[in-house]
Amino acid sequence: MNARIRPDGQRDGLESAPLPDGSAPAYVVAVRALCEFTARQGDLDLRFSPSPSAQEGQAGHVLIAKRRGPGYETEIVLAGAYRELLVRGRADGYDPVANRLEEFKTYRGRLEAVPANRRALHWAQAKMYGHLLCAARGLSNLDVALVYLDIATERETVLSEAYAAADLASFFREQCEHFLAWALAERAHRQARDAALSGLRFPYEQFRPGQRELAVAVYRAARDGRALMVQAPTGIGKTLGTLFPALKACAGDRLDKVFFLAAKTSGRALALGAIDALRSAAGSLPVRALELVARDKACENPGRACHGDDCPLARGFYDRLPAARAEAVAVGGTWDRAGVRRLGLAHGVCPYFLAQELVRWSDVVVGDYNYYYDGSGLLYALTAMCGWRVAVLVDEAHNLIERARGMYSASLDQAALKAARAAAPGALRRPLGALERRWSAWNRLHSASYQSLPAVPAGWLAALQQATAAVTDYLAEMPVGMDPAVQRFYFDALHFTRLAEQFGDHSLFDVRLVHAREGRPASSTFSLRNVVPAPFLAVRHAAARATVLFSGTLGPPDFYRDMLGLPGHAGWLEVGSPFRSEQLSVRIAAHVSTRFHDRERSIPLIGSLITEQYAARPGNYLVFASSFDYLRRLSDGLRAQAGDLPVWEQTPEMDEGGREEFLARFVEGGRGVGFAVLGGAFSEGVDLPGSRLIGVFIATLGLPQVNEVNEKMRAVMEARFGRGFEYTYLYPGLRKVVQAAGRVIRTEQDEGMVMLIDDRYRRQDIRRLLPTWWRVGGVAGPRRECAGTREPRPGG
Repeated sequence: MNARIRPDGQRDGLESAPLPDGSAPAYVVAVRALCEFTARQGDLDLRFSPSPSAQEGQAGHVLIAKRRGPGYETEIVLAGAYRELLVRGRADGYDPVANRLEEFKTYRGRLEAVPANRRALHWAQAKMYGHLLCAARGLSNLDVALVYLDIATERETVLSEAYAAADLASFFREQCEHFLAWALAERAHRQARDAALSGLRFPYEQFRPGQRELAVAVYRAARDGRALMVQAPTGIGKTLGTLFPALKACAGDRLDKVFFLAAKTSGRALALGAIDALRSAAGSLPVRALELVARDKACENPGRACHGDDCPLARGFYDRLPAARAEAVAVGGTWDRAGVRRLGLAHGVCPYFLAQELVRWSDVVVGDYNYYYDGSGLLYALTAMCGWRVAVLVDEAHNLIERARGMYSASLDQAALKAARAAAPGALRRPLGALERRWSAWNRLHSASYQSLPAVPAGWLAALQQATAAVTDYLAEMPVGMDPAVQRFYFDALHFTRLAEQFGDHSLFDVRLVHAREGRPASSTFSLRNVVPAPFLAVRHAAARATVLFSGTLGPPDFYRDMLGLPGHAGWLEVGSPFRSEQLSVRIAAHVSTRFHDRERSIPLIGSLITEQYAARPGNYLVFASSFDYLRRLSDGLRAQAGDLPVWEQTPEMDEGGREEFLARFVEGGRGVGFAVLGGAFSEGVDLPGSRLIGVFIATLGLPQVNEVNEKMRAVMEARFGRGFEYTYLYPGLRKVVQAAGRVIRTEQDEGMVMLIDDRYRRQDIRRLLPTWWRVGGVAGPRRECAGTREPRPGG
């Protein structure tokens, strides 16, 4: 089968001419993509060099073209064949009078600062276009030029070389030959992969209850190119139930890649395990799976800069990359963190950047949300550039709201500016000082400790943009040796200004002011807070062939559809629980209020509930509280009532080792009570099956605190959706409650209890948000009527 696919084995997606013999090409590849594979050489060099934005680059191209004389041609469409390969692209400019083809490149600062590997790539692209032009117009020779435009000064530097057409043709054949051997192997891999996936069978004798329903829905979404939301409880095997059908949908040329995105390391491990299970059951499965990890976890030489002068794994990176890539593909299978590390060190290349290079050659990529949804997400950028047809599977998707808010929020602290100015070289003190004076003037005109404004102050923002421009120009001339305080403020300021340009009713701008005292001047923090990530995420969803978001708590669906930017026609599936209601005893302690002003009275009441339950059935329990302060008071109260009962607590400073020690107390047949914060490390993603955990007490409704920021967020939600309280407080709060309760029943053999401690749980609007398979039974403790008609207040 002749598939029109890109050099990495993926479809090009655009129409193209046939080969000279009239046959369809096996591969269609862009000049730039081919050269990035064949012509990169030398060091990996990530020294910061301010580069023009996409808009500046486009404007630079227009400026160069305008400077040329009449008859000058721009954006010349070119294509040429070599064996089964069709190479095509658009040359930037051609001067027929001078017989010179020009490739435009924009930069900022010193031309010498453009890394050598980038300059080699630029020349290769220009020469490839040169051959295609000679072949198209019958030219016997041609001047090939690189035109570098300094965006700041608008000064051109032209580097030109004369070539005979025969020499350019030889270069073209050499690059194509280098590429084609790999490309044909990739075509064979793609064909073998699709054939294997078309016959792929589920790795176990039968699906778990609800798992087949999930798999069918995911397959149809991937096949038809739709978005799908799935709420499915723990225990049905959501990871395998989404990966298996997504891979099946790859067959038949429907999908090029599957991205499995997880919020936590445990989620990535489950995905890699599911792929291994499919591979084992199939005997041989030609699917390449790659794990992407954070840079700080993959770096072999922390503290060293990513360039050949400082890090040996960056030195000669592109020279050694082909051998590392070839070995990876020859080995195939799963390229997890450990495997990529071994491969990188064996070839003397950086494992972190080797993994990024292997994305192009992977069928499944497993990584964090940010690799696709962040503003600079690698997977999204490659998808958009390469035209891949991808399925994006988002694990525990309820976490995406807060994670995305963080991606599209920014803060600038005046103290950080002062530190940057103090450490800045003389050339930067004036623009940074101008910004500081503007900032201080704003402080003097305002007295409120906190206020939200409709927009970023125009004068302050202009001063900030001028300061960042000054630092950019300085770094273009002096790219090394910048003080860390200046660099930190500069990067934070760039992020702030980019978001300020996209500011709208999806975000808040607010200022927190610390008044002058004891001779210290006033200081403030300016924040852009994203409230509704939908406008940012919708673009990412649109770039994917299919998006499947799944979680045990993804309701109400309208809330997540609105917040995550899913199209109105996105599908919704709620998978029934595999558990029986008889497995979980759910009770409400309606005689207790956990509101802030009632907490002191609640402590002995909650202590009695715990001791009575423990006496009736000794074992391991978890108690979830709304804050560390409340947690400490509850645990102290329990110790006072039942001093012989083993008690342990989560602490604010608890590190990974402390968390492991906390969980290690929950052993089979163990006895005791652990206290944790709702929404923290132990309320989701924790698996304690059997008798390791037999009960959970939730002493809160989970509602976020009422404070200035949340009330402003509530106003935004009310204006956009007409459901400010629900979107800001109620739905996020009850989601945390259900997640925490889900720690109890993990298998079809488990039995346990959940006690919901707060009078508000008797309200019908609250009860409707609890899982449908729960059978909420008796009311624990003395009965009393609640004020069932008033709105539950946040903060408990």
